[in-house]
Order: sequence, then structure tokens, then C-alpha cells
Amino acid sequence: MATAQLNGAAILDAASFHAACKAALGFPDSYGNTMDAWIDCLSYLRDDDNMSKFKLKPNEVLDIVITDSAALAAAAPDLLEEVSYCVAGINDRYDDYGEKPALKLTLK
Repeated sequence: MATAQLNGAAILDAASFHAACKAALGFPDSYGNTMDAWIDCLSYLRDDDNMSKFKLKPNEVLDIVITDSAALAAAAPDLLEEVSYCVAGINDRYDDYGEKPALKLTLK
């Protein structure tokens, strides 16, 4: 399983979240630093579009691991809730296209 790790203790707000994701997930320089852009980049993990450094096989899953998630929950609870919601929505999008879910969110 492919894994991307984010340090929840270093994420204090949306700006630091997007900077961490760009680095850990290999988003392109054109990444818009918004949740819409985050969703777009993670919606094509099985395509050759270079929206992240990950290219998943048909049944492979990318595990996004957030360490120190309690610190992130304390600093930006709405952000953590939004990430969870977006992961579910992205997986629903994959399902709509007849594909297996591509994301797993692990909070440590």
C-alpha cells in the first residue's frame, strides 16, 4: 500500500496543511492550496496526469497517515473534519466510476 505521512503537530491551519500535502503527496507547482484543488489532485491517482507523485494500480490504495492527529484536532478541528469528509467524497467519486476506493485516512 502506498503511504503519505503528514505531521499533524506541524499543521496549524489551512496554509500549513496545504504546504504539507504538497510536499508529502507531490502535488504540482500549479496546486491551488484549496480543498477543491486537493480533491482534484487526489481524484486521479490511477491516471497518468501527474497531479501527485503517486500512480496507483487498479486496486491499490493510498494511505494518508496523519501522525499527532490529536494536535491537529486541537489546532484546527474543522480542517481535520473537512479532510475526513473529502476523503470519503473522493472515494465515492471513484465508486461512481466503477473503481475501488483509492484513499484511506489513518489518524495516529
